[in-house]
Amino acid sequence: MDDSPTTEKRVRGRPREARVEGDVFDAVFELVAESGLGAVTMDAVSVRAGVSKPALYRRWPGKQELLLAAAESRLGPLSVPDLGDFRAELRMVLRARLVAYALPGSARLFAGLIAAAAEADEERPAYSAYLARTTAQTREILERGIRRGEVRADLDVGAAVTVIASSLLMRVVIEGLPPDEGFAESVLDLVVRAAT
Repeated sequence: MDDSPTTEKRVRGRPREARVEGDVFDAVFELVAESGLGAVTMDAVSVRAGVSKPALYRRWPGKQELLLAAAESRLGPLSVPDLGDFRAELRMVLRARLVAYALPGSARLFAGLIAAAAEADEERPAYSAYLARTTAQTREILERGIRRGEVRADLDVGAAVTVIASSLLMRVVIEGLPPDEGFAESVLDLVVRAAT
């Protein structure tokens, strides 16, 4: 029998790693909402989040990586269960995106990412990987619909994913209009008619 004393630590709230990331992403969103993407520097985020610069750089090598991570956190890990209904599943994606794009700073953040991606050269793979991760659930829904026979087998899944993902971004970033349920339902109707 081992009689050595053990110490059990109880941690309240988020684990430290998640807490640091949450504080940093909150700082990014606040800076973007207040002053635009140009206000986001590693120094400004460090001060606003109360996190040391070495801690920032350990997680994100630079501003680009930090902005991509913040944008991805805002969209959140999206997991839509197999409901047996392509339309219902796609509606869940669109509604989740409506919530994310309505948050303060979202329009400015995503507009900045679009502009940065347009200028990216050697960084292009980072943007492509980000896009693949954030649209993976939409792709899965379309492919499930094909397997169930609800969606045309000859559908260009990549093109459909682009249409779905870009419609709300265009509304928020270019048109400057708030995305709403009515707009999301219109997009849903158009996609379903084209895909089925």
